[in-house]
Amino acid sequence: MVSPSTMAAVRKSGAIPNAEFLLTAEGVRKEFPGVVALDDVTFRLKRGTVHALMGENGAGKSTLMKILAGIYTPDRGQVRLKGVDIELSSPLDALENGIAMIHQELNLMPFMTVAENIWIRREPKGRFGLIDHGAMNRQTADLFKRLNIALDPQALVGDLSVANRQMVEIAKAVSYESDVLIMDEPTSALTEREVEHLFAIIRSLREQGIGIVYITHKMNELFEIADEFSVFRDGKYIGTHASTDVTRDDIIRMMVGREITQMFPKEEVPIGETVLSVRNLSLRGVFTDISFEVRAGEILGIAGLVGSGRSNVAEALFGVTPATSGTIAINGRDVVIDTPTKAIANRMAFLTEDRKDTGCLLILNVQENMQIAVLQDKFVKYGFVQQAALAEQCEDMARKLRVKTPNLDERIENLSGGNQQKALIGRWMLTDPRILILDEPTRGIDVGAKAEIHRLVSEMARNGVAIIMISSEMPEVLGMSDRIMVMHEGRVTGFLDRAEATQIKVMELAAR
Repeated sequence: MVSPSTMAAVRKSGAIPNAEFLLTAEGVRKEFPGVVALDDVTFRLKRGTVHALMGENGAGKSTLMKILAGIYTPDRGQVRLKGVDIELSSPLDALENGIAMIHQELNLMPFMTVAENIWIRREPKGRFGLIDHGAMNRQTADLFKRLNIALDPQALVGDLSVANRQMVEIAKAVSYESDVLIMDEPTSALTEREVEHLFAIIRSLREQGIGIVYITHKMNELFEIADEFSVFRDGKYIGTHASTDVTRDDIIRMMVGREITQMFPKEEVPIGETVLSVRNLSLRGVFTDISFEVRAGEILGIAGLVGSGRSNVAEALFGVTPATSGTIAINGRDVVIDTPTKAIANRMAFLTEDRKDTGCLLILNVQENMQIAVLQDKFVKYGFVQQAALAEQCEDMARKLRVKTPNLDERIENLSGGNQQKALIGRWMLTDPRILILDEPTRGIDVGAKAEIHRLVSEMARNGVAIIMISSEMPEVLGMSDRIMVMHEGRVTGFLDRAEATQIKVMELAAR
C-alpha cells in the first residue's frame, strides 16, 4: 500500500506505472447509522474524458466522490490512482495526489482576494519569508489566461457572482496540477451563457488529459459534455455506458429502476375564483410595478433569466423583504404582509430556492423541520404542545410524500437533497395553505424525486390551492403551468397561456 505522501512524491517524479484507467474504485462499501450508502460499488475514470455520474438523490454518488476526495474513508474496498493503491485520509491528501473536488456549495473565503483564495497555504514567498503578492497576482493572471477566465486577481471573492466564484474554484483546482477534477452540480446556479463558458473550460481541460467526474441531474448537459456515464441506484453500481449509446429514457430507467411515463403530471382541474391579487408591487431598486392574479387550482409559472427579480417578488409576497409600494389582496381583501408570520397567518406558504441556507434547519431532525411552521398554532392547547398528535401528523405526511429516512429522528442534513425537499414541502402542507409559492422546487434533485414533487404540486392544485411556481428549467415551466408570467430586469414583460407557450416565446419575453 502506498501512503499519500509517498504517492504524492511518486506523482511529482513522474515515475508512475502505465494504467488503463486514471482513477478506479473497486468493491467500495460505506455505511452510516441506519444507512448503507455504498454497497460494493465500482467506478473507473479514463484520462482525458468527462465521466458523468448519474443517480437519484441518495443513490451514493456524493458519498463515493467524497471518498475519492479524501473526505470519507471507505469501510471496505480499494481506490487506485494510475494503477497504484492509495489511501486518502483528508482532502489535502487527495489534492497532493492530484484529485480535486469542486462542491455544490462553494468553499471560498469571501473576505480574501481571488489570488489569495487560489494560493492559500501555497503563497509565493519573497525576502524574509513574506508573501510576494505581486508574484501571486502574476501567477493567478497566467492561470486565468490558460483557462480563458476574465477576472481580476485582486478582486474580493465576496464581490463576485456565483458563476465567477465557480471559475475561481476551478482555477484553484487546476492550480494543483490536478489529474482528476470532480464537479458536483456545477451549473445549478448558472445562466445559459455561463454554462457555455464552463463547458468551454471543461473541454480545454479534457484536451489537456485531465479526467473529469461530472455529477448532474440535467440530462441535456450529459449529452452535451460527457463522454460516458455511470449510474448508481440505492447505493449500488448499475452500469457504465458511452453517452452516444443510450437515450434519455434509457438513463432514467437505469436510475429509477422503472419507467417514468409522465414527468409532468399536469392535470386539468377546475379553476376557481381569484385568491391572490397583486397590484403595482415594487421594491425600490429591485423590481417595479408587478401586477398579476392567481386563482384557486391554478399554477402560475414565473420565468425569467437569473437576475430578473423572480425570487425577490416571491420574498416580498411572503414578507421576507417587504415591498416598498403596491398592494396585495387575498380573496378580495387588502392585506399587509411585512413579515413571514403575517404571511402564514394568511395561509400562505413559501418553499425557498436554497434548501440548505434558507429552508432546512440542518442541525435539527426531520420531524423538527416539518413541524416548525405549525408548532405554535394547530398543535398547542392551553400552552402545551400536543406532541403525540404532532408526531402522528408528521409521520402521516412523511409517508404520503415518500420521504426516505430511517425515522423522523434522523437529522435532516443526512437526507438526500430530494428527500430534504419533500420534507420541506411537507412542512408547508401541514399548514393547509391556500396560496403556495414554490421557488425552484426541483433544483438539484433527481428525475424520480422531480416526478414525485410534480405529482404533489398537481394534487395541491386539484385541491384548490393557488400556486406560484418559479423555475429556471424551461420544461418544468412549460409542463406544469396553466399560465406563465415572464420577467426581465425587475419588470413583467408578458403573460402566456399554457396552449400558446413555447420555449421560444418565453425566451423572447425573458430577453427583452
